[in-house]
Formats: sequence, C-alpha cells, structure tokens
Amino acid sequence: MGKKQFYETAKPQETAVLVAVPGYRQSDEQTAEYLDELAFLTETAGAKSINRFVQKLDKPDSRTYVGSGKLDEIKAFVLEHNVDMVIFDDDLSPSQVRNIERELQVKIVDRSLLILDIFALRAKTAQAHAQVEMAQYQYLLPRLTNLWTHLSKQKGGIGMKGPGETEIETDRRIVRDKISLLRDRLEKFEKQNFEQRKSRAGIVRVALVGYTNVGKSTLMNLLSKSDVFAENKLFATVDATVRKVVLNNIPFLLSDTVGFIRKLPTKLIESFKSTLDEIREADLLVHVVDISHPSFEEHIDVVNNTLIDINAAEKPVLLVFNKIDQYLAQRELELQHEGADVRPSLDDLKETYMAKEHAPALFISAKDKLNIEELREELQRRVAEIHYERYPNNI
Repeated sequence: MGKKQFYETAKPQETAVLVAVPGYRQSDEQTAEYLDELAFLTETAGAKSINRFVQKLDKPDSRTYVGSGKLDEIKAFVLEHNVDMVIFDDDLSPSQVRNIERELQVKIVDRSLLILDIFALRAKTAQAHAQVEMAQYQYLLPRLTNLWTHLSKQKGGIGMKGPGETEIETDRRIVRDKISLLRDRLEKFEKQNFEQRKSRAGIVRVALVGYTNVGKSTLMNLLSKSDVFAENKLFATVDATVRKVVLNNIPFLLSDTVGFIRKLPTKLIESFKSTLDEIREADLLVHVVDISHPSFEEHIDVVNNTLIDINAAEKPVLLVFNKIDQYLAQRELELQHEGADVRPSLDDLKETYMAKEHAPALFISAKDKLNIEELREELQRRVAEIHYERYPNNI
C-alpha cells in the first residue's frame, strides 16, 4: 500500500489592504492610530492586513474615494500580491463601491460593513442575531438599488432593462419583507425585555459603558463573580449581560453593554435599541477607560458623544481608568529613557490632571486586580445613596 495523502482543508486566511483619506488637518500620528484600529477590526473579523494606503485630501473623491493615481497604486499592489479585499476606513456610497470594484476586481469592504461582520460573528443570543441581521439588511437595501441599474447600463438596455428592473424590484421587496419580519421579531423581544425590566423595578441599576476593548467584561466578571466572555478583541461582547451584585447587603443590577467605537454605524445603534436601553434606564454609568491607550482621551469623547446620541448623557457617571498596570509600565520606560530614576505609582496617578479633570475618577487594573477594593467601596457608596433615596425607610 502507498503512503496516505493528507490534504489541507482549512481555508487560508483572507488578506486585506487598508485605505484611509484623512483631511490635511489630521496629523500623521492620528492617521496611524486610526489605521491601527482598522487593522485590529480586520484581525477581529478574521482577515490579515498586509499593507496600508493613505492619501490626504480635502474630501474623498466622490467617484472612487481616492484619486485615480492612488487607485492605480492600490491596484498594482492588489494584483502583485493576490490580495482578497480592500478595506476603507470610512463608509462608501453604493456608486463608490461599484466604481472601485470595477477597477480593482476584488471584494470592497467599508467600515460599516466590517463592523457589521464582526457583530454577526460575536452575536450569541437570538435577539442579538436579529439585531445584527436587521442592520445588515438596512445596510444592503440602498446598495441593491444600484446593482441592477449598473448592469443594465453596462450591458446596454437590450435584453437587460426589463429583467433588470423586475429583478431589482424583487430584491427590494424581499429585503423590505425581511426588515419588516425582523422588526416584528425585535418588537417581541422588546416587550419581553420591558417585562423583565418592570419586574426589576426598584432595584438600583448600574451599567458598564466604554470604548470597545477597554476591559468591561473582565471588570464585570470581577465585580459579579460571573463568567462573561472576555477577550482581547474588539466587540467581544455584543449582547447585554445583566448580573445581580450585592455589596454590603445592598443589591444592585450590573450590566455589561456593547462597546462603542469611532464611526459606529447608525443602523447598528438603531437595531441595538433594547441593548442600549440597559444604558438609558441605568441609575449610574461606570465609564471604563483604557488609560494605556494613546488615544484614551479621544475614546472618552467618543463614548460621551454616543451617550448624547442615545439620550443617556445626563446620567451620573463614575469614571474608571483601567489597565493601570500597562500604563505604569509604559510610563516607567519613558522615565528611564529620560534618565529619571523613579518608578511611577498609583499615588502619582491620583495627582495627575486626569484625576482632577475627571473627578471623581478611580484607577484600577481589572486583569491584575489592582485597586479593586477602592472601586467596590465607591460603587457601594454610590449605590447606597440611590437606594436610600429611593427607600428612605430602609435606613
């Protein structure tokens, strides 16, 4: 008998190039950070980014997003390296997708589609699946509108115009019917959620909010002693998780919610209404920030602006700077490079502008369990205030 032959059955990892068109006012450092985030999104979705293309313009080209010279440059690289897709750090119009696709002959993905894909991967519950599917169909509808008209123009009207128009109307109707069915399904979920929230009426509710990948799920696990999925990937959690926590004999409900991100698709925010209701109906928001990230201040602004968008900006907020273990290690290296013989500490952090500007603010490491007791004490104090205001006879 001859030797057994083994065949590779695993699909090879898809490759991608990333494209950004920053304005002239945007610094190179900021552009690099934004592309790092896009690369992380790409990795989270399961692909590997192998190159980046940047073109500074007052505004993106209305036809092809980048100028013709840059598009030729991207095309040459895509052909030479057999790249699977090109990912853009902005939303593209249907006509831009069509024009770019025609030139490059590979899959074209914009920022919204990439984020929707990650949400589809991460959704665990029936409700989350329905929410993501709804957002995907809403994203698809205007793009379907242009598909068949494009083909009829390209092929000429003979033998194409009639069927093309019939096809597009059929596609539109199918997608609209799907959206209608999903909307009905989500309304049923919403009624169930409303009943659940009604049954929890009276108990203090606290919601963890923050930019994606700041460590909310790790903190949730610490505070509630539960097992919520936590991973160093963007959008590890897309379903709202609610746990009962008791601190010093006072119970409250703690919810871990979907992370926010720069340019979060509007349709996704609309679809995740019930998940975001956990934030809207909370008595206290714990805003978790990754202090080790170079753009943490911008992340704070993104979260604050998203809270405004979902009508939750007036809630009382406790700001918690997480990952101080990484921040202090980075700061120590910087000081060594400057020739200073000192080690930064938690006390040093408490004296910084961050602590004073965002007071009250706490500094913790959920991973290393640093300063968690101070967080528990502050949470207990805040929850007790709300609880005794609600139930004065319990004092």
